[in-house]
Amino acid sequence: MVTNQVSQSVGQRSLLVRAAWFLLIGWWATGIWMGVAWLLNVTIVGIPLGIKMINQVPTVVSLKRRPGTLVASADEIRTQHREQRSLLVRAVWFLLIGWWASGIWMGVAYLLTVSIVGLPVAVWMYDRLPAVVSLYRY
Repeated sequence: MVTNQVSQSVGQRSLLVRAAWFLLIGWWATGIWMGVAWLLNVTIVGIPLGIKMINQVPTVVSLKRRPGTLVASADEIRTQHREQRSLLVRAVWFLLIGWWASGIWMGVAYLLTVSIVGLPVAVWMYDRLPAVVSLYRY
């Protein structure tokens, strides 16, 4: 059986659409989105939703979709995700470091976003936010 792996951004919107979204909605909606996500993360009950919201920050800020690795064989096409660290390690990281570090990380990223000059660094930081919160690997 032959398999091919291709990393691609499936259904990525055009740069013009993403720029318009950012200018009209993304820059302010992201601040609200991240604030709600972080508040959910400091509650026991809200952690699952908070983590899901944090994983969607690049989409909220600029409609950016995360690239996936498509694995194609003769009889199927499926998305392959990177192997994650154990849930115990990720939970300990979140409890000791992730919850407060993510607040600082998001604050700095948002300040860079509204400065416009720092926008490229902010986009890079948003992409790495799930790793800061819970060591999530894309």
